[in-house]
Amino acid sequence: MAAFGSVFMPEMAMAQFDGNAWGPSAIVPANSISLHPGAHVLHYASTCFEGLKAFRHEDGTIAIFRMDKNIARMLQSSELLSLPKFEPALLSQMIVDAVRHFAADVPTPPGSMYIRPTHIGTEPAIGKAATPTLTSMLYVLLSPVGDYFAGGSRALRLLLEDNARCAPHMGMIKSGGNYASALQPTMQAKAKHQADQVLFCPHGDVQETGAANFLLIDGNEIITKALDASFLHGVTRDSILTLARDLGMTVSERDLTVDELLERAAKPGTEAALSGTAAVLAPVGTLIHRGTEYKIGSGEPGPTTTRLRQALNDIQWGKAEDKHGWLTKI
Repeated sequence: MAAFGSVFMPEMAMAQFDGNAWGPSAIVPANSISLHPGAHVLHYASTCFEGLKAFRHEDGTIAIFRMDKNIARMLQSSELLSLPKFEPALLSQMIVDAVRHFAADVPTPPGSMYIRPTHIGTEPAIGKAATPTLTSMLYVLLSPVGDYFAGGSRALRLLLEDNARCAPHMGMIKSGGNYASALQPTMQAKAKHQADQVLFCPHGDVQETGAANFLLIDGNEIITKALDASFLHGVTRDSILTLARDLGMTVSERDLTVDELLERAAKPGTEAALSGTAAVLAPVGTLIHRGTEYKIGSGEPGPTTTRLRQALNDIQWGKAEDKHGWLTKI
């Protein structure tokens, strides 16, 4: 089976800003785009993106999960990167148009259609290191994906790293540069410690991994870092915390130190998980800190993690009531 996110639909939705106004969106071939070699994005990383999914329900209808939330975050990312502003309705229409165009190709559960809106600076100007791009391109790629947990849900191994994932003021921007800065530490952690991800904990403050938010589950309580500018405000994180409250759990959004994390991890019944669009909620079984391995609870996927992931999947797949209005039917 092809790697997650490596297969693309042959067409995408695209719109361009010419420096004065946005042109109309159109469905165009997805195999290439035209950029000047001096394009702002290639030299000064003026790029942001989103990741969301469309799901096929048993009655044949297609539903996009939390599109409004993702669009709002992309507008925020674009603003913080000084990319040209766009109206939410433009991107909403582009996403709906693209998904409708390939509605017949949306997989059945547990598969889905992964949606990747992207915004890049296109002005050819290599003298603008400290000046925003005047022109930009917005496009929406589609990638049919299968079950992220094909072959079973395995508890992950995380290496605790003292450094930050990215510059603190850039943390809540979903930009390619943030993922690039986490790549080398993650590769080194895999090679040296057989870790799956790095959990970045600058100055002992537990934040996030290179591609997901971190949640600690201690009995009936979920503990996760409170939102600030230093890390990504995950849509899946928000969804899981909302469902946890619905189930009567206590949600504590606050600072969590490495010392407290390791202390709580040793307690029987403790669980930890990573939340993100691709994996939904991935169980964590082992923490690696300064050469020592710490098992979280039993070290295996826990029942609360499984329950919360299933609760979210059931809404996405149309098997449970959408009480929070998260689905956009098309």
